[in-house]
Amino acid sequence: MTVKEFIQLFRDRVLIAFMLYAFTLEVFLAGSGVSFELRNAQVLVHDSDHSAASRELIHRFQPPHFRIIGEVFDQQRAIELLDKGEAMIVLDIPPKFEESLLRGRPASVQMQVDTANPILGFLASSYAERIVAQFGLEISARRHGLSGNRLQAAPVLSAEQRVWFNPNQNDAWFMSVVEMLNLVTMFAILLPAAAMAREKERGTIEQLLVSPLTPFEIMVPKIVSMTAVILLGILVTIFVILKPCFGVPFRGSLGLFMGISALYVFTTAGLGLILASIAHNLTQVGMLAALIFVPMVFLSGAWTPPENMPVVLQAVSLVSPLHHYINASLGIMLRGNGLDLLWDSVLGIAIFGAVTFGIGIARFRRQFS
Repeated sequence: MTVKEFIQLFRDRVLIAFMLYAFTLEVFLAGSGVSFELRNAQVLVHDSDHSAASRELIHRFQPPHFRIIGEVFDQQRAIELLDKGEAMIVLDIPPKFEESLLRGRPASVQMQVDTANPILGFLASSYAERIVAQFGLEISARRHGLSGNRLQAAPVLSAEQRVWFNPNQNDAWFMSVVEMLNLVTMFAILLPAAAMAREKERGTIEQLLVSPLTPFEIMVPKIVSMTAVILLGILVTIFVILKPCFGVPFRGSLGLFMGISALYVFTTAGLGLILASIAHNLTQVGMLAALIFVPMVFLSGAWTPPENMPVVLQAVSLVSPLHHYINASLGIMLRGNGLDLLWDSVLGIAIFGAVTFGIGIARFRRQFS
């Protein structure tokens, strides 16, 4: 039966081509095309002072975070460009800006930010605040005669950051790995369910049921074959995309990662069995799989940390097997963790699999008893 499932799977050339695309090109696009870093934010300047101080402040908004795209002379025009999305930031410097600084009076600048994308808007505001604060400190130091060697000799507080596991804070490491894990989840749910639905559509499920095989012996070969193909896709992604293209490190045990992946695929396939017992054709399988897959991704921590969710959703996220799989995978690949630190995630995957697999087999037996 297992050999039969492999033969039937590899005869589906469209499915094999799609899986090859998903585990290569789609992961590459996710790692190279999706970034939450602030890069070349378009800045418009409305300078009503045109002084040396205003020019110095404007000059500090430089790439890679900011890019000055021009100057406007009418504040209303600046707001129109901001509303149209032709600029992300409008830096408004008031009249007598330099005069206020030279006389020691408070001086303020206004920055309006398009926060349609709240992540980039928050980053732009934070970086701009640091730039203006540093500019204000330097101006204040000059007024008090602390410049050159005297400024270097003055006592200062410095903050030193040490970033663990991803020292360059490269988004591609996280995005490419998480996209691979999402694909594993999607195929682990969809392939077994689609295989069972195809048997129903072709009318061959009755032939299998009258054979000297139990429902368990009918389903397990399908899951074994799908698991082997998905694990092969994981290896292709790691050695063709993650390491050569993005330099993603693999600090832990590859054997442990593949073992946890096999457990995750095998147990998540229980969801596919439940879908197969409900759906009557491939179309229904696809719609039901989307209904389950999307909440799993949103509750897994792939896009939003569970700590940022409401308390109720934080508890619900613990039920998502993808949440535990992401924790285990990132722990092995980026942090080099072993089973002694990941046992709780592995236990969560195993418990979820035992429940869903048991429900799937029970529904399958009742459906054809």
